[in-house]
Amino acid sequence: MSILDFAMAGRGYTAREALAGSIELARLVDRRGFTRYWVAEHHSMPGVTTSSPPLLLARLIGETSRIRLGAGGMMLPNFPPLVVAEQFGLLASLAPNRIDLGIGRAPGTDGTTAAALRRGNIGADDFPAQLMELLAFMDAKFPGGHSYGERVNAVPSPWQDRENGVPRSFDRPPVWLLGSSTFSAQLAGYLGFPFAFAAHLADENLEHAMEVYRGTFQPSALLDKPYAIVSSGVMAADDEEEAQRQSWAYSHAMMRMSQGKSFVVPTPDEAQAYIYTAAERQIIERWNAKTMIGTAEEVVAKLNARQTQTDADEMMVLNLGHSPSAIHRSTELIADAYRMPV
Repeated sequence: MSILDFAMAGRGYTAREALAGSIELARLVDRRGFTRYWVAEHHSMPGVTTSSPPLLLARLIGETSRIRLGAGGMMLPNFPPLVVAEQFGLLASLAPNRIDLGIGRAPGTDGTTAAALRRGNIGADDFPAQLMELLAFMDAKFPGGHSYGERVNAVPSPWQDRENGVPRSFDRPPVWLLGSSTFSAQLAGYLGFPFAFAAHLADENLEHAMEVYRGTFQPSALLDKPYAIVSSGVMAADDEEEAQRQSWAYSHAMMRMSQGKSFVVPTPDEAQAYIYTAAERQIIERWNAKTMIGTAEEVVAKLNARQTQTDADEMMVLNLGHSPSAIHRSTELIADAYRMPV
């Protein structure tokens, strides 16, 4: 079991308070025995404060002791591959064998913000070439005659630890490919990489993507067989009514986003008092249908059913509620239901 985090700042919570809540959440899941704590990258989204996963991860290294920390993910079209290789090489040097690098090809934002982030016309179509460049920097291994060759190096990297031309030791973070469709599933299989599917965004594509990943998988130096994470949106509470209230508030924010409006997560009371049109209510119900909601026992039963359905090697949960306290409570309840260490 692992955690995905957006560091959401709901109505009445500042970014500072949301980030403090994420730090406390990382401490909690480190103590309770979760496997990973990943941070998503989003931009220009009021209420989502994880615009720079590497910065937050650097802080979390000092706040945790054993859990793996990672980006879920870095949206590669937004960055030069050299920058990503340097940032995660540095993180891996600070926390050996504890850093994961999840890579995505979506912008993590709207088109206008994506244009503001980038200098040039790099987009999703360039993703495979960007990924190959990133891997070459991370492994300090460009093809012979490449213009970068030994002239451009990501630091820290194996380049610094070479003795007689042979890398000695460097904890190069494992690269995961992330997706909500079959594109990255197929690429991850072809490269022999681990794959993480965002079912909290596109559960309708889940089974097909997993079939494509396993069907195209080729063993690599990293993996001899497929390894897949499925991330799911969840909200557990002490009673089903409170879980529904928290989840509805988050889905209300997603409805606002689809309308191009500000979408800080409202309080559950604000969401309940809102007068919805039939179309708005339909949007919210569609988002709610993607989320596993209820008591801990109900949520865990749904997670177990999805794991059985997909044969996922690891389940990752994204708690979707209004306040840090609700997110922490949901996490604790799920950990208790799975009888994880206290």
